[in-house]
Amino acid sequence: GNCSPNTAEDPSLGNPGNMSSRKGLNGACSVHEYTGSFIGQSARFKMTSVCGHVMTLDFIGKYNNWDKVDPAELFSKAPTEKKEANPKLNMVKFLQVEGRGCDCIVLWLDCDKEGENICFEVLDATVPVMNKPRGSERTVYRAKFILLRTQTFAIRRQELDLRIGCAFTRFQTKYFQGKYGNLDSSLISFGPCQTPTLGFCVERHDKIQSFKPENYWVLQAKVSHEKDCCLTLEWDRVRVFDREIAQMFLNITKVAKEAKIESVSKKEKAKQRPLALNTVEMLRVASSALGMGPQHAMQIAERLYTQGYISYPRTETTHYPENFDLKGSLRQQANNPYWAETVKALLSEGINKPRKGHDAGDHPPITPMRTATEAELGGDGWRLYEYITRHFIATVSADCKYLQTTIACSIGPERFTCIGKTVISPGFTEIMPWQSIPPEESLPICERGTVFPISEVRLLEKQTNPPDYLTEAELITLMEKHGIGTDASIPVHINNICQRNYVTVESGRRLKPTNLGIVLVHGYYKIDAELVLPTIRSAVEKQLNLIAQGKANYHQVLEHTLDIFKRKFHYFVDSIAGMDELMEVSFSPLAATGKPLSRCGKCHRFMKYIQAKPSRLHCSHCDETYSLPQNGVIKLYKELRCPLDDFELVLWSSGSRGKSYPLCPYCYNHPPFRDMKKGMGCNECTHPTCQHSLNMLGIGQCVECENGVLVLDPTSGPKWKMACNKCNVVVHFFENAHKVRVSAETCESCDAALVDVDFNKAKSPLPGNETQHSGCVFCDPVFQDLVELKHAAMKHPMHRGGQGKRQGRGRGKGRRPGGRPNPKKPKDKMAALAAYFV
Repeated sequence: GNCSPNTAEDPSLGNPGNMSSRKGLNGACSVHEYTGSFIGQSARFKMTSVCGHVMTLDFIGKYNNWDKVDPAELFSKAPTEKKEANPKLNMVKFLQVEGRGCDCIVLWLDCDKEGENICFEVLDATVPVMNKPRGSERTVYRAKFILLRTQTFAIRRQELDLRIGCAFTRFQTKYFQGKYGNLDSSLISFGPCQTPTLGFCVERHDKIQSFKPENYWVLQAKVSHEKDCCLTLEWDRVRVFDREIAQMFLNITKVAKEAKIESVSKKEKAKQRPLALNTVEMLRVASSALGMGPQHAMQIAERLYTQGYISYPRTETTHYPENFDLKGSLRQQANNPYWAETVKALLSEGINKPRKGHDAGDHPPITPMRTATEAELGGDGWRLYEYITRHFIATVSADCKYLQTTIACSIGPERFTCIGKTVISPGFTEIMPWQSIPPEESLPICERGTVFPISEVRLLEKQTNPPDYLTEAELITLMEKHGIGTDASIPVHINNICQRNYVTVESGRRLKPTNLGIVLVHGYYKIDAELVLPTIRSAVEKQLNLIAQGKANYHQVLEHTLDIFKRKFHYFVDSIAGMDELMEVSFSPLAATGKPLSRCGKCHRFMKYIQAKPSRLHCSHCDETYSLPQNGVIKLYKELRCPLDDFELVLWSSGSRGKSYPLCPYCYNHPPFRDMKKGMGCNECTHPTCQHSLNMLGIGQCVECENGVLVLDPTSGPKWKMACNKCNVVVHFFENAHKVRVSAETCESCDAALVDVDFNKAKSPLPGNETQHSGCVFCDPVFQDLVELKHAAMKHPMHRGGQGKRQGRGRGKGRRPGGRPNPKKPKDKMAALAAYFV
């Protein structure tokens, strides 16, 4: 029969020596096929993979409309549905195609709660199309199960986070962006994990702001023990906060001329080798020692994993399995010039048994899988790989042993101490030199009763310092301690508070809260401190863990938790004035923000363009705010007006190399036609006669995406271009042309609209020094050298001849066998362009 394992290589599943490989229909996942034996029977295997979650949870369509749904409904009334996590990958269809006709499926996904959830997503896609089992025959196999109920755990957590996060985010985003113009954040988001993460950063900020420095005094003594050699002694009282008392102690010690040794103790100590490496420790070190943010470090680690250089980088385990081949992994590094000497010594002398860590039951610790060089990996990839390898070698090395000598002495009635450390055996610090015992001044050989002449006693005045802002490494430690997030989600939560402009990353990768972040947290504290404290999230995680262990009913936990947050949400909405009072102090109202740009179609007064995120237009007379496209430049479009509502058009542009299009602020927010959606500009407007609409400027089907139309950019001359109104394809053409117009006629071959081009005689590239030509951009041989595609490979049947080029001039690619056909559209241009929206 056929077997379909998802991800693994295991001897029990046959020998893939006769394996054939191919790409799946989605182009992202490979399929490897081979013949072998399965449970004592001959079988044909298919082995493939998925890209993370197959499905995600979201509200059904109408509940995704922020303007028409009360956020409070999201707690109970709004039904959720599973959607493909990445529709472009067609993962469900891919799994169904590969699973069809298979007798059984072997699941080798992650051995953690999320992995279990993905297992069930894969089963939902494949089991319905597999061969039906005969009798009680088993068809589903799993490499390792934690508990069947962990599927419920992951799904419930998804649903809780979705309902709670969306309700609070929608309410506070609409409320505050409707009142203030300089928040500089496109989304005022709330998250059950994200918000406590921000809370830790603001808590440290508050400690810094409320810190009051105090003066204190320290006695410092120096004694001479050899010719020109001095030994600095530390005062046993450490410090005093009263100057007069400090002066008294100074006067007492100044009377004495010698320091007398009271005791000398020597003790052998050990600095323990590290535990095996898990994700959280890797992220901590990457931030504090390598200067990499957690999100970036995780991306690098995932790339090293997929390239086969390290083991799976998402794990909570710090204990090697009993059958882990430590020596085999170590031998792989024996010829690496960076640590060959240390590795060979360990292999010949014998490795040390690693420390017993925590076994979370998910994945083995992070280790190198094969040797590598800096030239292979380069930059951050090498730096992270080097650390992972050094850490692994250190876990099987000896502890660092050193001798600590403590000399206690007296100067008059006051006691002083001096401590020195001498390395006996460097152990693991040889491979991790940054952990080594720092060299210190050598201590004199002495015994009880020895006296040394005093060379100096002085009083030092110092001041207490405030704590510094949290580093990413310190924040990760706090999140792990309080159960905020998982090894996989911690980098995401930290990245989110940076992306939302709640904190900025300062030198030393310290996280400094912005005004917005501070006001939000202070507002939560003012209304309901539990919204920002880590305690409630920790309690929820404990309840979810009880579900996974079968000790709690998930329906009861879900309903109870949602009921608590629903009550908190209503109280938050009723008390929002408390947070608003803090906002008023830090931010400017919409009417006082921005610069006049374009006229409102209702009152014909100027609306103000607010550039801070999210950029928008505000009419203070009508008290209306209009959303705009983000991440580009907005300017007035020739003072032209929309024929539907009399609003002045504005032009959005992503830059000279990108695309641009005009839009009506009112139509952009209130679509005028049924076939339009909110957020569409003039390049997608189906108005039948407006000179700026798709119907008048659309040329033909996009060369890259399924539903896009290439639309002439009438503002782009003399460097003319047309751009897709759906994706990022830009086609540059007819450079230096005097005029480019879209004709009412269409091409006989491909049904694209013809283009009329006028050149100045001095700059005309047309044959015979002609200045005018009308033809199809895709089919007319006269135009073949005047068209240049950017950002995408050619798919449109453009001019016959050579291959289309990225970032350069070239001829188009002909119609490919099996490629996406150009649908034959009616000759009437209006009907042809409307067909794109059917």
